[in-house]
Amino acid sequence: MVEDWVVVIMSIPLLLIAGFAYHLPNIAIPTDLRSLEAWGQLGTLFVIALVVLFAGNIMLKRPVKRLLGGFIFVFAISGLALWLAKIPFIKYYGFEAVFFSVIFGLIIRNCFHIPEWLKPAIQGEYFIKIGVVCLGATILFRDVMKSGSMGLIQAVLVVSIVWFFAYFVARKFKVERSAAMTLSSGLSICGVSACITAARVAGTDDRKLSYIVSVVLIVVVPMIYLMPWLAETIVPLLTSDPIVQQEIAGAWIGGTIDTTSGVAASSEMAFAQMGDLANKTGVIVKATQNVLIGFVAFFIALYLSTKGEDGQSQKPSLGIVWEKFPKFIIGFVAASLVFSLCQSGDIFPDASKSKLVETSLAKTFSQLFFSLAFVCIGLDTRLKDIISKENRSILYSFLIAQCFNIVVTLVLAYLLFGIVKPSFGL
Repeated sequence: MVEDWVVVIMSIPLLLIAGFAYHLPNIAIPTDLRSLEAWGQLGTLFVIALVVLFAGNIMLKRPVKRLLGGFIFVFAISGLALWLAKIPFIKYYGFEAVFFSVIFGLIIRNCFHIPEWLKPAIQGEYFIKIGVVCLGATILFRDVMKSGSMGLIQAVLVVSIVWFFAYFVARKFKVERSAAMTLSSGLSICGVSACITAARVAGTDDRKLSYIVSVVLIVVVPMIYLMPWLAETIVPLLTSDPIVQQEIAGAWIGGTIDTTSGVAASSEMAFAQMGDLANKTGVIVKATQNVLIGFVAFFIALYLSTKGEDGQSQKPSLGIVWEKFPKFIIGFVAASLVFSLCQSGDIFPDASKSKLVETSLAKTFSQLFFSLAFVCIGLDTRLKDIISKENRSILYSFLIAQCFNIVVTLVLAYLLFGIVKPSFGL
């Protein structure tokens, strides 16, 4: 059976568990390992991931005899990375678990010999695809409606303009097509999640993916402090209305910083003496951009499905599109659609709340499998691959595109929230 279909099948029980999360004991990534409850949660996640791995490997007819020992090791490293990312100080700066996962994996790979018993558990591709499908359940259509027409228009324009500019720059720097698509998606949409989703669709090499993710998470740290300073320096020159100032600042920050946690931290600093409107606007605009992950992934897949093996265009028949289309993206879209309908139809017991336990658990599963995947990627990567000439080209492309992103998003935020919205009384 094809791995993509196995991924979709194995994701269904995970999504069902998430869908009934309101009626189940709390399943979460523990922030403090000093209690029995925390270890119980960790054990639950271990069993869930182990079952998904073993069942999937059986369906794929892969050997499972030596899988347990290697998985225990990979899960332990992943659990450490997940725990570190939950520490408030680290979480504030937007460093996600995948960053620590790949760092730990790299250290082990490049400082020690990888034993044979560990190799069967190094299945980064499988883990990433499971994480992507679970991620779909966290993308709700109501997040688009929260920001209103201005937030939606800005999200579509920013993602479209910045994506194509970043892709153009990356290709000019001779970055290969798949890596350029991954970089463009991460920079224009929402950082790590968009990078991972686009990478699996575009077929980006895992070593390049880990490098792009690392660049995204490192660059976001100075931007958390740079953007509030720029907002408080530039926005008052555009308008004297304090309400409009906060909305422009929030929309600007929400459209430029590449992680949701980074947006929350940064927008909280902007015009803090005036209230929390900048923070609310920033988070909502970011959430709206996050929804576009699925659309971008779909169009990347559709585009690539019409390309021949030599990269030449071919007639986009339905058969060709279906043959080359990554099937796990169907699971991603279906998860988003089903969870959105359940929320809008008040099927979830907490459907009226701003934060659902159902989507929170789906996000936990997504984070878990992404972390497992990046431990595997680190374990399979040599440091000399990280400092290659092409990776330097990726860095230059990212920095240039990010500077463009800052400028164009300011212009759009001012036009939409500073001129159009006040003019129409929206």
